[in-house]
Amino acid sequence: MQKNKAALGGLYAITADDTDTAQLLAHVEAALSGGARILQYRNKRVHGAAALEQAQQLQALCTRYAVPLIINDDVALALAVDAAGVHLGIDDGDIRAARQQLGADKIIGASCYNNLALATQAARLGADYVAFGACFPSATKPDAPRAEPQLFRQARDLGLPIVAIGGINLDNAASIITAGADAIAVIGALWQADDIQVRARAFTQLF
Repeated sequence: MQKNKAALGGLYAITADDTDTAQLLAHVEAALSGGARILQYRNKRVHGAAALEQAQQLQALCTRYAVPLIINDDVALALAVDAAGVHLGIDDGDIRAARQQLGADKIIGASCYNNLALATQAARLGADYVAFGACFPSATKPDAPRAEPQLFRQARDLGLPIVAIGGINLDNAASIITAGADAIAVIGALWQADDIQVRARAFTQLF
């Protein structure tokens, strides 16, 4: 396995929709210092040059902490900042095409919602990890289909790291890790904490 693809597990932090780049970087550094193992840049309020600037600075920060930066839904942006890879939803592009653009060493993650067949297809097309969710009621995506714990057990046969997402907090994270999640993707329960570093460390200690 290439170095970029090592250790796809643990706390997977997904950025908040923050237009304040200084605040975004401060929050992310707190999460990385608390033990976050993967960072995904996902910001629905920032586009174009502003998104490029944020992604560049996040890539520099992630390099310092030796943590892979994954770009949500944007292969071109991932290439522009030499990110570790991309995460694609069902409507965000073809995994095979992304692989051709990014090369063999980059990470490609795929949202598979609550659909094992979709995950099987993603694995066949060359995804490096699959994500299921929402595992619990989610404020970020309240209408997301529910991924039940048995799905994680069934997906072990794919031989890929499995990411859990959706409504995960300190009270319920252990149950989905026990069900088979290699990583837990967290947004609100991380960034809304009074002390992000302490919260990140608490999530990390669950593994």
